[in-house]
Amino acid sequence: MVRIAVIGANGGIGSKVVELGLNKGFHITAIVRDPSRITITHPELEVVQCDILKKERIAGVLSGQDVIVSAIGSNSLKETVLYSKGVENIIASMQDNDVKRGLFVSASGLEVNPTHSFLIRFATKHILQRILRNMYTDLTRMEAIIKRSNIDWTIVRPPRLTDQPVTGKYREAVNKILDNPKTISRANVAHYIVDHLMDARIMKATVEIAD
Repeated sequence: MVRIAVIGANGGIGSKVVELGLNKGFHITAIVRDPSRITITHPELEVVQCDILKKERIAGVLSGQDVIVSAIGSNSLKETVLYSKGVENIIASMQDNDVKRGLFVSASGLEVNPTHSFLIRFATKHILQRILRNMYTDLTRMEAIIKRSNIDWTIVRPPRLTDQPVTGKYREAVNKILDNPKTISRANVAHYIVDHLMDARIMKATVEIAD
């Protein structure tokens, strides 16, 4: 049985990864700060309370896992190290527990996509990147930490997220810019992750996905 640890399992993407993974018959360890927010029950679901910013707390949680999915996130616009320090601790724990495979959710807005219209490019650079500058700064640090590691990583970069249902239909670009990405549902991001857990084609690669 495939064993997956989902970090940020009560978020929009993480909760869908949990749901889809259980539907495929995987054992899911849901790692969250607040277990009370996990409302589903399942024989193959284990809920673990953990603060990933505390290295000693995450150190033993990942033992025996096959895949780590990081779907951590924050709604705060303040300066943060949640992504960079959190992922640094996650990767250290993966290495300590000999877990090789990890998929990490980032954001396509870190770069201005040249295939977008002038208006969208302008809005990305002068509005979105300014409003989310603290989040994006830390996501950039996070991606650098991931790329320096020796794990079999995949960085998944979605554009604007929606709450539409899963369709399993989306476009992808591996290690290159995706043409005119605008939106994708959180459910479809989760579907992509669960469907590509062990895809060697996207290991040590950055993937942009969109509807």
